[in-house]
Amino acid sequence: QVQLVESGGGLVQAGGSLRLSCAASGGTFSIHFMGWFRQAPGKEREFVASIHWSSGRSNYADSVRGRFSISRDNAKNTVYLQMNSLKSEDTAVYYCAVRPTMTNSYTYWGQGTQVTVSS
Repeated sequence: QVQLVESGGGLVQAGGSLRLSCAASGGTFSIHFMGWFRQAPGKEREFVASIHWSSGRSNYADSVRGRFSISRDNAKNTVYLQMNSLKSEDTAVYYCAVRPTMTNSYTYWGQGTQVTVSS
């Protein structure tokens, strides 16, 4: 059973920073990509950032590029999201996800962690 557990969310003032973590464990699988998604109240889930597990190459949504940084610790199966210069628009539940090798979609999801940015 694959488990993804996010941590690091909380309340922060606009302009501040937070660092999210997500540890994947359980089951037998290999990571192709890990990514972060977010969902604000009344809105659809949207892509935030992803990282290719082997190369470390990253991709970002335009809305966060230059402010957020994704990284990973391969040995720990852990992905991080460093969020700087936070805006009220970043307020959402942030979800960690895994795209396993031999698949073409994100199939494992964490429970989410709330990020609230006050103005």
